[in-house]
Amino acid sequence: MKIFMHSIFARLLSLYIYTYIFCLLSSLSPSGPATMFIMRRRTKIQLLVLTISITLFLVQASSSIPVLHHLQIAHSACEGTLYPELCVSTLSSFPDLTSKTISQMISSTVNYTVKEVEISASNCTDIRKNLKAQDPLEQRALDDCLELFDETISELQTALSDLSPKSSPSKHYNDLQTLLSAAMTNQYTCLDGLSLGNEQVIREEIKQNLNNISHLVSNSLAMLTKMPKAADTLKDEVFPEYGKMAGRFPGWVSPKDRKLLQASTNTMKFDLVVAKDGSGNFRTIGEAVAAAPNSSATRFVIYIKAGTYFENVDVGKKKTMLMFVGDGIGKTVVKASRNVVDGWTTFRSATVAVVGNGFIARDMTIENAAGPSKHQAVALRSGSDLSAFYRCSFVGYQDTLYVHSLRQFYRECDIYGTVDFIFGNAAVVFQNCNLYARRPNANQKNIFTAQGREDPNQNTGISILNCKVTLAADLSPVKSSFHTYLGRPWKEYSRTVFIGSYLDDLINPAGWLEWSGNFGLSTLYYGEYMNKGPGSDTTNRVKWPGYRVINSSTEATQFTVASFIQGGGWLSSTGIPYSAGLS
Repeated sequence: MKIFMHSIFARLLSLYIYTYIFCLLSSLSPSGPATMFIMRRRTKIQLLVLTISITLFLVQASSSIPVLHHLQIAHSACEGTLYPELCVSTLSSFPDLTSKTISQMISSTVNYTVKEVEISASNCTDIRKNLKAQDPLEQRALDDCLELFDETISELQTALSDLSPKSSPSKHYNDLQTLLSAAMTNQYTCLDGLSLGNEQVIREEIKQNLNNISHLVSNSLAMLTKMPKAADTLKDEVFPEYGKMAGRFPGWVSPKDRKLLQASTNTMKFDLVVAKDGSGNFRTIGEAVAAAPNSSATRFVIYIKAGTYFENVDVGKKKTMLMFVGDGIGKTVVKASRNVVDGWTTFRSATVAVVGNGFIARDMTIENAAGPSKHQAVALRSGSDLSAFYRCSFVGYQDTLYVHSLRQFYRECDIYGTVDFIFGNAAVVFQNCNLYARRPNANQKNIFTAQGREDPNQNTGISILNCKVTLAADLSPVKSSFHTYLGRPWKEYSRTVFIGSYLDDLINPAGWLEWSGNFGLSTLYYGEYMNKGPGSDTTNRVKWPGYRVINSSTEATQFTVASFIQGGGWLSSTGIPYSAGLS
């Protein structure tokens, strides 16, 4: 900048001298006294005008130095973002960037994004109230969007708290990455729900605002990579957010919760009991959830006695630290049948939907009994951060288990389904689980996973670790009639790995399936490492740029509980057993 200003000054000074000499020579040309007087006067006026012009230019140039420096800082911070023009225009609208750290710039961007979400929520509310002749699916899709906007605001506000100087943002790097990843996913989920309706008018009306919000969050995620990290987050990990393991569970499961998960129901103390025969506090699970305290910081345990409960259960955002304890897989069963064909969004079709953070469930079955002809029909949807499921089964056909967002862990669980039956955009590890492909409809394929990562800086993905990938009893006699694949890319940066798992002979030799043409094939991350069984041969696997056979234990370790979901920080408290590494 200084060199630039010196260059301008030198050129102007040269121009000034040249003009002065020219005017002087002109005034010396032969002429009469009157003419000489006029020429000298004109020369003085020209020199005066030039002097004033140069002075004004220099004043203006010097005053523009802070503006140019302001823009330089914005451009530097926005390097590497997917939407640099939006990033620069956003940052340059904030005052005094010269005194802001990168975390403060991210904070300002997140705060700006919150306001954009609030505007979109208000617009969505107006549409919901005023639009006539809505079909039920559109109404439910708008309700989904309003709920997702609310969750987004909550996640962004938590991020703002973590970004404050008092909170030492570098220590919250993984949490920030998780929160921003979820906030972005919420916008895509809203749009996905609206795409199912017959009318596209509503979707188009709010699409631009939602894309803008997603792009703002994407830019924040990209800038986050420039923020200094605490020493324990400096390791080169693909999925650093899952954390370390303690025993057989991630570290974020506390010792107290570990005891609860491993204790016999005969020795446990319950806060509430649900029983169909009236021997408990309530006859339905929904009533017990409603009676649980809001925003609890301590574990609240609900015992659900054996029986089949025909209901849809919603564990809302305020119902934190809840735990469901059943009498075992197939004994305590929650069953419903919402589905897309009957007018529900995929998001709203869940038999059990969990959003409140810190949710735990053990020893129960959650089922969507809609059947294969009803298409998307979710058994469990989890958007609960630091949620864990132990010795549970999830039964359905298409879209059985919706691992929507944030950090999740599944241990010794059974998952049954057909099309894309483990899907979503959480950072999730399945450990020592059984994945069963069922008999689909004619002309359908079985696909175990459809991971939905939308941005290269999201810390999300599906890790299948030490699991059994096989077929259910109903598929066995007709196995050769259906193709079965490990996964396909639902979103552009889809990320899934199978590590140390048993792959049965139902797996197609190609292993993986396209979503639509070449979509995502260069940007996805699909990996296999040290699997076994007749379906584990990688010789004839797909040749996509994003697919790899992992040969390094170092690379594979990045997808374990210890490295993926910050297991060391939370799972140890739940009591769910887990393995920290590859074994």
